[in-house]
Amino acid sequence: NVLLIARFLTPSEQGYYYTFFSIVALQIVFELGFSFVVLQLAAHERAQLTFLPDGRVEGNAVAHSRLASVLQLSVRWYSLAGLLMATALLPAGMYFFGTHQSSGAVVAWRLPWCLLVVAAMLAFQIDPVFSFLEGCGYIAQVAHRRLIQAVLGSLLAWTALATHHGLFSPAMVILGQVTVGLVYLFYSHVGRLLKNLLLYPAGENYVAWRREIWPFQWRIALSALSGYFIFYIFNPLLFAYQGPVEAGRMGISLTVSGAVGVVAMAWMNTKASPFGNLVARNDIDTLDRLFFRTLWQSTILCAIGTVVLFVCFLVGSSSYPKLAARFLTPWAFGLLLLTMVVNHVIFSEALYLRAHKREPFLVPSVTGAFITLGTTWVLAKFWGANAVALGTFLLTALIGLPWSTYISITMRRQWHRPLALNGTDICVKET
Repeated sequence: NVLLIARFLTPSEQGYYYTFFSIVALQIVFELGFSFVVLQLAAHERAQLTFLPDGRVEGNAVAHSRLASVLQLSVRWYSLAGLLMATALLPAGMYFFGTHQSSGAVVAWRLPWCLLVVAAMLAFQIDPVFSFLEGCGYIAQVAHRRLIQAVLGSLLAWTALATHHGLFSPAMVILGQVTVGLVYLFYSHVGRLLKNLLLYPAGENYVAWRREIWPFQWRIALSALSGYFIFYIFNPLLFAYQGPVEAGRMGISLTVSGAVGVVAMAWMNTKASPFGNLVARNDIDTLDRLFFRTLWQSTILCAIGTVVLFVCFLVGSSSYPKLAARFLTPWAFGLLLLTMVVNHVIFSEALYLRAHKREPFLVPSVTGAFITLGTTWVLAKFWGANAVALGTFLLTALIGLPWSTYISITMRRQWHRPLALNGTDICVKET
């Protein structure tokens, strides 16, 4: 993908390409962290149920009703939120890119932007259903479909780039994902399960959104919204103050450095549903063993991948200077790689704690968002992308990691504190 971008997009078009994704990421505002909540709710109810090949569900009747209620609620939520998202993002993007157009060569961005928003709205309807299925234990099946989604989306995007329609490639990536997702949901055995649950009467055992979900969700929502300003605000600010070329250099550097983190985080993300099941069964010893083993494995993988990628970057920079010019300088790119490793540990700690259907990272997330937004605004306006990379690393390593690790240790001690009662150890949970 990087090679095709460098070959078929101008430096200015590269900036539009990556800033497209950053603006579309504002869908976090409308998603409100509900997909993770759906996954954990499904995982906790699924612990008492058995799914049969024909789509029928057996087990605890209350858990069955509550699981159906979770799916029904998520479908209603995302149908409305998707329309609101498209209504807001389409004019917001038109205004942003229209106001900050490059003074150089004219870039035809309007039609690609409109198609991207429509594609994102369609994908917005499918992602929560996949999260629900992961919570129900269909982890391998969903991962397999996500792989096919990535392959088809990439092929469509590469076709757009190779035919000199490069700014359509972000929309092509998402449309490929939508196509595979719809085929899987409507023409596979899980479709029968979803249909049965959507038609199942929850009755009086429904999941009460205001009482059971919102106290957890609003914290997740604020953390997710804060995450936008921590991870996605770089490109829009650089685009506005330094132009699309500088935004493109940051965008491609973030994407390449983040690729190793995505691979390493897969080790942890696939444990989100098992973590929820273990919490529901109060099997804390198994939970901790699984978490720490996965944390060590994924962190070592992340560190090795970082070293290999940085060496390849240095070799490639000397051999292909034109390609290297599309990236940040080597020292800034190296700082992005280190930031990614630190973030991997933070993300893993958050995943473990959120499996308890709680959000202890609200204050650090909101605080980090304000600090990152302020520092990035100043650094982007006066010094550019390299300075932004330095500031991001310092904030993550000196504030983010120590704070998140302290919270992780403290919450584990509070939530899993063993007390002797009549000679038997019990696990005391904070209510």
